[in-house]
Amino acid sequence: MGRRYTVGRSFGALLKDRGGNFGIMAAIATPLILAAGGMAIDFANVMSTKNQMQDAADAAALAAASSLVANKDALTPEKAKEIALNFLKAQSGATSTDVPGGTGGTGAVSGAAAGSPTDVQTQPTIDIITTDVGKSDKAYKVNVINRQSFQLNAMTRLLGKNSINLETVAVAESATETKNAMSMYLVLDRSGSMAFVTNVKDEKRTKCKNWTADNWGKNISETSPCMVDKITTLKSAVETLLKPLATMDPDSKYVRVGAVSYSSSIFPEEKLAWGTTKASTYVKALEANGGTDSSGAFIKAVADLKLKGETDAHAASNGLKPNKYIVFMTDGANTHYNGKALTLATPPKPEPDLDKYTPQDSKSDTETLKACQDAKDAGIRVFTIAFMAPIQGKSVLKRCASTPADYKAPENADALVKDFGEIGATTSGKMARLTK
Repeated sequence: MGRRYTVGRSFGALLKDRGGNFGIMAAIATPLILAAGGMAIDFANVMSTKNQMQDAADAAALAAASSLVANKDALTPEKAKEIALNFLKAQSGATSTDVPGGTGGTGAVSGAAAGSPTDVQTQPTIDIITTDVGKSDKAYKVNVINRQSFQLNAMTRLLGKNSINLETVAVAESATETKNAMSMYLVLDRSGSMAFVTNVKDEKRTKCKNWTADNWGKNISETSPCMVDKITTLKSAVETLLKPLATMDPDSKYVRVGAVSYSSSIFPEEKLAWGTTKASTYVKALEANGGTDSSGAFIKAVADLKLKGETDAHAASNGLKPNKYIVFMTDGANTHYNGKALTLATPPKPEPDLDKYTPQDSKSDTETLKACQDAKDAGIRVFTIAFMAPIQGKSVLKRCASTPADYKAPENADALVKDFGEIGATTSGKMARLTK
């Protein structure tokens, strides 16, 4: 009896003893703490790796899409797939030589880098879908899935998993010329302020009359250095815009361009015609003089683009429904309406933030903005460029543009040329673009 009592007391004391609890809990918690630390490290590394994988996938998709357009007569989708896989090889270890050829459904090319059967899930996949466009050209959609096995660190492996599979997706689209059959109207300011100087030195002349807002209309002498004026810069900018259009349509079957200019009122237009030559010649002959009234010129551009005959011309030539654009440029505020000067409020000085500015619309502004809305309602995309313009001119053009991104406000010559060039690249569709 006494022995059993002693044993019972000893066992009870053992149960009540807390002396070893910390050591037991530490032994249990340590692997979890280490695993949590490992997961934190791996999370940062996984995000960095995925960013690198996405960059590689984007580059691969764009490379394949661009090559198909640039070499449409010489490059097959199979070859373009190899180009994409080589981009992945450079950044993520995939090899184009390991990729067996293969075809998916009609118009598709697929492939995955070969490896052991156990790591198929970590191999990249390239799909190229080809679609006929119009009578003779094609559009391409390149899908790139980049995969990689990420090895977890030793601490994270305490949770029982050695690696995870990562995946990123990129989609790029491109097309040969007919993808962007178009009709474009240039609506250009040729008012007196377009004779004012820019910030660019004229390397062809040592002296000239450098017109500014302060000396305009006065009897001034030629001075040195001679600065390039706005109207000359505009001519260069238009050429930059038209160049990719002419390149994508060398046979003048898909692009129609017209032009109209204005100062105190509308000038005779260059009607919409195939190719870019007539519009280019029209712009090169522009001279700066007079006030500013954009309403009549913009209304004319919208009316001509909306004519049924304009859409029918494309149907007969290329079998496509054209995208329609207006490129609307001014360097000032509207000062006239139908040739008559307007009484305008004195512009604020200094100019306020454009987003906080309350417009004071003139009759010309109102008619221009009404025509802008008419264009947008008709599906015409409106690009606007306020070139070194005052607050009122910027306000009208910003509201006229189809989207905020379609409004530009260059403050120097180089920026004007760049903005016109970007419009040319965007509307021509010659460059491949990422869509995902």
